[in-house]
Amino acid sequence: MTRSTKPTDQIHRFLFEQNDLRGEIVTLESSFQQAVAHQNLSSGLKQLLGDFLAAVSLLSESMKFEGILTLQARGDGDIPLIMAEATHQGEIRGIIKTKPSCKYAADKPSLQQSLGNAVLSLTIDPSRGERYQGIVPLNEEQLADCISHYFQQSEQLPSQLWLHSSEEACGGIMLQSLPMQKETDLAQARDTWHTLAQLTQTLSAEELFTLDHETLLYRLYHEYACRVYPAKPLHHACRCSRQRSENAIVSLGKEDALDLVRQQGKVSIDCQFCGQHYHFDSTQVKHLFEEHSKLH
Repeated sequence: MTRSTKPTDQIHRFLFEQNDLRGEIVTLESSFQQAVAHQNLSSGLKQLLGDFLAAVSLLSESMKFEGILTLQARGDGDIPLIMAEATHQGEIRGIIKTKPSCKYAADKPSLQQSLGNAVLSLTIDPSRGERYQGIVPLNEEQLADCISHYFQQSEQLPSQLWLHSSEEACGGIMLQSLPMQKETDLAQARDTWHTLAQLTQTLSAEELFTLDHETLLYRLYHEYACRVYPAKPLHHACRCSRQRSENAIVSLGKEDALDLVRQQGKVSIDCQFCGQHYHFDSTQVKHLFEEHSKLH
C-alpha cells in the first residue's frame, strides 16, 4: 500500500443537498495500529478487526448519540470473540481473541469461516437512557454486507457499508437513505440510490488510504451536490484504570482475592484492549477491603 501524507484517523459526515441521502467516510491509521499493537495478530486477523473498527466508527457517527457503541461477534469457531467500541468523543478500541488452532495468516477470513456458529450484536449504551441491543444476522461472508442487510430490515430504509482493511489501516464509507423530503418521485429516488451505491462500489482500498476525504468524495460524487462537514478526529483510547481493577478485585470477595495472593504472590489484572498490566500485592489487597468495609 502506498504511504500517504493525508490526514488520517478522522471521520467526515456528508450530505447530498438535492437528494434524501447522507453518509459518513472514515479512515483509521495510527489509532488502528495502536489497537492491534499488543495483540500479536496475523495480517489477516488485523484486517478482520480493522473491518469492525471502521464499521463501529461509521455506525457511532451516524447514530448521533452520547455514549458507547459496541459491535461484538461471539462464536464457536477458531475466533470466539471480535469486539470493537466507539464513543461519541471519537475514542475507539477493539480486540480479537483466537484459539490455539487458529491458523489464519495473510488473507482475511470470512466471518462464517472464522467465527463458526456465532451471534453478531450491536449495543448502544447511552450516557443517559436505556441500553439497547440489536442482533445482526450472520448470513453473509463479510461484515459490511451483514450490517447493510440488518439496517435495511430493521429500519426499512436502505443503508449500505463498504469497508476496506489492510495490515496498516482501515476505513470505509456508509450511505444512508433518509425519509423523502427533498425528492417527490419515489422511482427516481430509488434510481439515485442505486447509482450512488454503484459509484461507491468502485472505491478501492488504495484510494481510501491515499486520498483525503474531500478529494475522494468529489471523485465519487462530483455529479451530485455533496456537502462535506468538518472532520471529527478519532483516536485509540482505553477506559481501563487502576480504579476499575480495584473494583474488580473487590467484586471477587476478600477470601478469593487473598487466596490468589497466597497462590501467586499478587493479584494481576491485564487489560486485553490495551495491554496494560495492574498488579496488587498482599498489603494493597488487604487495604482495598479495609477501605471497602469503611464505605459499606
